Amino acid sequence: MKIRGYLFWAGLALMAAGCAPVEVKPTSVAELASKVAEQSLLAGLKAYDDGEYEAAEIALRKALAERLAFPRDVATAWKFLAFIHCISNRGGECEAAFREAFAADPAFDLATKERGHPLWGPVFLKVKETPRPAPAKPSR
Repeated sequence: MKIRGYLFWAGLALMAAGCAPVEVKPTSVAELASKVAEQSLLAGLKAYDDGEYEAAEIALRKALAERLAFPRDVATAWKFLAFIHCISNRGGECEAAFREAFAADPAFDLATKERGHPLWGPVFLKVKETPRPAPAKPSR
């Protein structure tokens, strides 16, 4: 699977990100792109694309620890961690990572080709079909 196309779209998303509300609003696209979390996400995606799964896992975990600005990016980091876990025969961790992706972004989904992958496709579908609790309503 090639991530280069994804990196292009991720770059576009970073450019559009200045319009979205975040915990600390960036003043420019350059400021957002310079954040450690976003840099780590992109480094993790590149390492994954290069087949360097251990480095990818480290970078993706760093991106999550540094608090990515957008739920979609958080879901993406968890998605690729799920892929790495499945490739590494860590089924329970793969499933947990997909659950985290859905928790970050309820609209999370895989592309058709990704859904058909023999390692993570069935795990993803299992998690997707498992009912998730509704978000808690704020108390008054």
